[in-house]
Amino acid sequence: MPECIEALAELGFDPRDTDCTHEAARWLGRLTNNRAFLADRLIDRLAGRTESEIASGFGPQAIVLSPVRRNMFLRANIWPAENDLCFRNSGAETFVYGVPHDHNFSFLTSGYFGPGYRSDYFEYDYEAVVGYPGEAAPLRFIERSALHEGKMLLYRAHRDVHSQLPAESLSVSLNVMHVDPAQCWHDQYGFDLQRREVSRVLSPNATEAFLRVAVAFGTDEALEFADWAGRSHPSDRLRLASFEARAARLGAGEERDELWRSGEASGSRMVAVVARARRAAPAD
Repeated sequence: MPECIEALAELGFDPRDTDCTHEAARWLGRLTNNRAFLADRLIDRLAGRTESEIASGFGPQAIVLSPVRRNMFLRANIWPAENDLCFRNSGAETFVYGVPHDHNFSFLTSGYFGPGYRSDYFEYDYEAVVGYPGEAAPLRFIERSALHEGKMLLYRAHRDVHSQLPAESLSVSLNVMHVDPAQCWHDQYGFDLQRREVSRVLSPNATEAFLRVAVAFGTDEALEFADWAGRSHPSDRLRLASFEARAARLGAGEERDELWRSGEASGSRMVAVVARARRAAPAD
């Protein structure tokens, strides 16, 4: 594993570069062929022989195997079967089963252990989607397949969509993750496959949470910033958050209606669609 991490860090994994991606896949394939390294690392951690070499992150199923170095890091993902205790206790959605979604980052993945999770795979045009709930999403079905041992895939940011199904037995995948500092401003979506629609935004954004809290306090500076964000911020999602935060302070009435009226004319399609719906909804 250390040799693989050093090689990938030296490479500087860039999924937009075909040669670079092929070289990263070669190293991931070599690590995948090592059938003992992950169990050895886990036992070392459980026995207290290592402290910080591996860590949990990105939810209950992810094991981060390396720090971020030159826009990449290595991780393992655990995929339980329906009869495994963690699945029965936590439910399918905890492990992102049955939650069709894209990703706001690219990554290489390989099946390391077990039959692997199964997925229905789709493609779509991210630039054609604004991202509000209920928006039509042009998903094109590709295939259903399992990430079995030795299989390798490149998940392309904002292009590949998959709906995962539980593995038939406990499985593990390895990932070479690409890190882009701008990815937090590019939304990850959940989809309704029956309706072929965007169902929700999945990616967290701390800036949005901070804005909502600051506006709730109601200071002049916070409200001025929210007004600027609603008119001018380059992120449609943050622009919408600024309107929602201010609307929450106003309650029902003419002031809130006027705020949403200004949202309809804000120049953001996402804000305009939501603002129109809020104005048409019955008063609270």
